Amino acid sequence: MKKVLPYIIFVLLLFWHMVLFAQDRFPRPEFESGHVYPTNQMPLPRAPGWEYFDVLVLTGALIVTTWLALKKRSRQGLIWMSVFSLAYFGFYRQGCICAVGSVQNVSLALFNSGYSIPLTALLFFIIPLLFALAYGRVFCAGVCPLGAIQDLTGFKPVRLPKSVEIILAFVPFIYLGIAILFASTDSQFLICRYDPFVGIFRLDAPYTMIIFGALLLVAGIFVNRPYCRFLCPYGVLLNIFSRFAGKHLTITPAECTNCRLCEEVCTYDAIIPSNMDQKWEEPERSRKRFILYLLLVPLFAVAGAFLFYNLAPALSGVNNTVRLAREIRTEKKSGLESELKDVVAFKESGKTESDLFSEEGLIIGRFRNGSPWAGAFLGISFGIGMISLTIRTKRNEYKPHQGKCYSCGRCFKFCPIKVKD
Repeated sequence: MKKVLPYIIFVLLLFWHMVLFAQDRFPRPEFESGHVYPTNQMPLPRAPGWEYFDVLVLTGALIVTTWLALKKRSRQGLIWMSVFSLAYFGFYRQGCICAVGSVQNVSLALFNSGYSIPLTALLFFIIPLLFALAYGRVFCAGVCPLGAIQDLTGFKPVRLPKSVEIILAFVPFIYLGIAILFASTDSQFLICRYDPFVGIFRLDAPYTMIIFGALLLVAGIFVNRPYCRFLCPYGVLLNIFSRFAGKHLTITPAECTNCRLCEEVCTYDAIIPSNMDQKWEEPERSRKRFILYLLLVPLFAVAGAFLFYNLAPALSGVNNTVRLAREIRTEKKSGLESELKDVVAFKESGKTESDLFSEEGLIIGRFRNGSPWAGAFLGISFGIGMISLTIRTKRNEYKPHQGKCYSCGRCFKFCPIKVKD
């Protein structure tokens, strides 16, 4: 039953995510009683000085977390750091400002000259990446409130089959590509809209989002950090930067003795074992497979670009203007007058349908231009992932995978070699 339970929870999560998208497909019922739906309010804007104070808190938290993970090697200290980050960046700052969501601000600024990104949002995007490049994913270890709330609920971790882990690990790449596309076309901030924990932080989100966040926390009891591992788009960037980290967390503070006590402790499958005793593939065969996958990368990129180019009209449906134009067009074909508020507001605005349809065409054109790049990114990512499976290096010690390791320190207590005071 314990092995089956995580899969049941994942099925429920996928089903509920379908419910979240489905609720946006149909209009809310209109009431004649004057009832008005409450809106999911953003936190009130703060004075610039307080916004820069948030940047200082972020930097300070990253410095302390780096010291706890790499120098002090204290799992308990990292837990307390997670509690602080959850309290400050989560409940006090209500999940805003957020390094995860800042990906969208940067994308919008890069592709829209009319948008000027706030300096604080840019710093929240850059600073954790710089720390990842220098020290690994210390942001995930004890600074990110989304990771902290999940890490504190992981009581009975269960390891997923490697094949399932590999398939689900590609989902964040898809999420990142689509989120950048939607943000760069000024259509939607997908990451913020479907943030599973912001409703818990603010206690004012639609009940569906609160339930989705609660389901993720329940799943996190058995499958640690499900959002971080299988959804988080910012984690993709941290994964890439952390692979080149100048200094990274180590399982042991001294030379590894290959005692194998840490072999099964990491629930994220982020410990690379010693492979000196393994049977090695013939070099010639391995080299041919590497060359084949390398030649397939451009093909995957072209295939992804072609697929997303053809999906552009469908993807553009997330844009409010495109949705409105399609609703107006449907109304004209059916002859039935729509009662949707957006349609009524458009008719009262005095704007002509030709202007609306012209604007719709421009937006779809932007999706046509941007979608192939998103598809090519996913194709290249998939190809590089296949190439990485062909690369074999001999290791005589157990070490963390620099891209996948969250620097959480769970492996510390299983290593018999302790830090000398």
